[in-house]
Amino acid sequence: MIPQLSGAVVGAVTEFSKPSIEYSRLWPLLVVFGFACAGVLVEAFLPRERRYLVQAVLTVVGLVTALVGTVLVARDLGVLGDGAARGIVAAEGTIVVDGPSVFLWALILVFAIGGALLFAERRLEGGVSAFAGQAAALPGTEAERQASTQGLDHTEVYPLMLFAVGGMMLFPASNDLLTMFVALEVLSLPLYLLCGLARRRRLLSQEAALKYFLLGAFSSGFFLYGVALVYGFAGSMQLGEINEAVRNDVGNQALLLVGMGMLAVGLLFKVGAAPFQAWTPDVYQGAPTAVTAFMAACTKVAAFGALLRLFYVAFGSDRWTWQPMFWIIAVLTMAVGAVLAVVQTDVKRMLAYSSVAHTGFLLTGVLGVQSAADLADGQVTSLQAVLFYLATYGFAMIGAFAVVTLVRDGGGEATQFSRWAGIGRRSPLLGGLFAFFLLSMAGIPLTAGFIGKWAVFTVALSAGAWPVVIAAVLFSIVSVFFYVRVIVLMFFVDGEGELAGVVKPSLLTSGTIAVGVAATLVLGVVPGPVLTLAAHAGEFIR
Repeated sequence: MIPQLSGAVVGAVTEFSKPSIEYSRLWPLLVVFGFACAGVLVEAFLPRERRYLVQAVLTVVGLVTALVGTVLVARDLGVLGDGAARGIVAAEGTIVVDGPSVFLWALILVFAIGGALLFAERRLEGGVSAFAGQAAALPGTEAERQASTQGLDHTEVYPLMLFAVGGMMLFPASNDLLTMFVALEVLSLPLYLLCGLARRRRLLSQEAALKYFLLGAFSSGFFLYGVALVYGFAGSMQLGEINEAVRNDVGNQALLLVGMGMLAVGLLFKVGAAPFQAWTPDVYQGAPTAVTAFMAACTKVAAFGALLRLFYVAFGSDRWTWQPMFWIIAVLTMAVGAVLAVVQTDVKRMLAYSSVAHTGFLLTGVLGVQSAADLADGQVTSLQAVLFYLATYGFAMIGAFAVVTLVRDGGGEATQFSRWAGIGRRSPLLGGLFAFFLLSMAGIPLTAGFIGKWAVFTVALSAGAWPVVIAAVLFSIVSVFFYVRVIVLMFFVDGEGELAGVVKPSLLTSGTIAVGVAATLVLGVVPGPVLTLAAHAGEFIR
């Protein structure tokens, strides 16, 4: 027999509060994950010869749908308080859909669409993509040769890419440390796999993937340990409640300081800041160049968005504690990136160290830590400056790596400087486009890079970080040297021995390059609309 429950117990059992999920605000994020799952089903049920077209179309349609959804969500965000912020805290307090979130979502999706087009490019490799035909086959074995002869292709890269994009979108929108950690792993694990799937130079690609995985696992461990320590300090993983604990100076300060440092390690690894940049050149060089382009643009946007949210929202009340750390890291990162880029002899490694230097410039903008109320009319906030810089950086990077895929010799992509000698004279259009991207990265006027650097240097000066700005200007001058050196190599040096040629791409790669050039030019000449859009996004909410 079943015993009778007392009324009190029955009342306690029947009390249930269902969770409230704001699907109307989260649907762009859910669309990306939904299309990723659909891609997995395509791999399971469609014949191999039909997967490429279906996966490529499915990926681009999913990303475009999410981008349209992001624009619609951004238009409907409610204004909070005096208009300094817009958005809501959704999914039971775990996800924030505010102005900065949707701005970052839009950047990630735009760059991901460009990356997807580069993934789908097949003309450069004679009818197959840049990805291995059979990843499980050992390099140099008969199985690998058969896979290459049969024209096999790993179309799993498309759902992997979508899962990574979903994690990138969730990362800067996370409102608690646990969700942030989950997003970090969701974006990282597919990238580890994608980096090891190059069709050519398989050993170099697999070495890059292994290094990225091992170092990424260490950084994730630091991040998770930092989560535990900060929870021990604040008694909560919600960023807003952590901020209240920091503001009220409760608990053990040692837990806060050590936890903050460990969280910083995990995030600085993802952005490629020194001294955690060791993975960057090896991974950028060894990964398929399409993956490098996608990763260089999108991962930087997502990781900086998460770093800004964590340190502005959770630790903003204790900025005098973490700002000196970022002063040192910013200068060290610019020094490592600029100085080591000078001695490189490989285009992809040079762009990798250039990416490290740009991380230092972005950290200079992070030091601003100012809201609109602290500034005079016409001045930009630190958040606005960093968002704009991320836009300029992403377009230049994805365009530059797309150009790199076109320079080839008999062994595939030719990235050694010696092979690029005189290529600007043999192919003036390609040389001119690549030179334009390099000039933007160097911060030359009338390019997007100049406006981006002006914005982050201005906010850092306003916040009193003038020593960092002086260092940034000096290392910008150093960076001009190695960018101009490549331009001189392309147009004014006569090559010796075997030189690289230029392969005619399909509309997929051509379109990606064209959009990158147009955006870099427009943002340099007419930056106002994007700066206004970043200002309209407002501040982070908690």
